[in-house]
Amino acid sequence: MEIRTFFHRRLREIQDGILVMGSMVTKNILRSVEALKNRDMDLAHQLIAEDQKVNLKRFEIEEKCVELIATQQPMASDLRTIVAVLNIITELERIGDYAAGISKVVMMIGDEPPLKPLIDIPRMAEQTVSMLQRSLDAFVNRDAEAARKIAAEDDTIDHLYDQVFRELLTFMAEDPRTITRATRLIWVAHNLERAADRVTNICERVVFVITGKMEEIGASKY
Repeated sequence: MEIRTFFHRRLREIQDGILVMGSMVTKNILRSVEALKNRDMDLAHQLIAEDQKVNLKRFEIEEKCVELIATQQPMASDLRTIVAVLNIITELERIGDYAAGISKVVMMIGDEPPLKPLIDIPRMAEQTVSMLQRSLDAFVNRDAEAARKIAAEDDTIDHLYDQVFRELLTFMAEDPRTITRATRLIWVAHNLERAADRVTNICERVVFVITGKMEEIGASKY
C-alpha cells in the first residue's frame, strides 16, 4: 500500500509539472504575438531565450517518468499514463518552439511598417491557447469527451489560417513590394496552425489514457 501511495504521489507531481510546462508554453505563445503586434524586439529576444526553460522542463519531467518506470514497475493503466505524459511533454516542447519561431520572425521584421492590422493572427493565438489549456484540463480530469470536442476545434484554426493565407496572397499579387512582409506573417500564422495540430495530438493522448486505444480525432471535415 505504501508503495502504491508513493507511486501515485510521484505521478501527481509529474502531472503538476505538465501543468507548469503548459502554462509556460501558453504564455510564450500569447507574448510572441504581443511582441509582433507591438514590434517589441526586447520581448521577442527574451522569448527566444526563454524557450530553453521549456526544454529543460521537458527533460525534468522525462527523467521523473523514466525513474518511475524503472523503480516502481507500474501496472498497465499507470504505464499508459506515463507513456501519454512522455508524448504530451514532447508536444508541449514543440508548441514552445513555435512560440520561439514567431519571436524570431518578429526579430526579422524589426521596425518595418505593419502590412495590415493584425486581427486573425491574434484570434488564432487566443483560440490555440484556449484549446491547449482545456486539453490539459481534460488530461487532469480524465475527460475523453472534452478532449474529442477540443480536437474538433482545430477546424476553426485551419479556417483562420486559410483566411490569413488568402488575404496575404492578395497583398502580394497586388503589390510585389509586400511579398517579404506578407511571407513573414504567413510564417507566423503557420506556426500557430501547427501549434493547434499539436494540441490535437495531446487530445488523442488523453483519449488513449482513458480508453487504452490510439485513435485519430478532430480530423478536418473540409
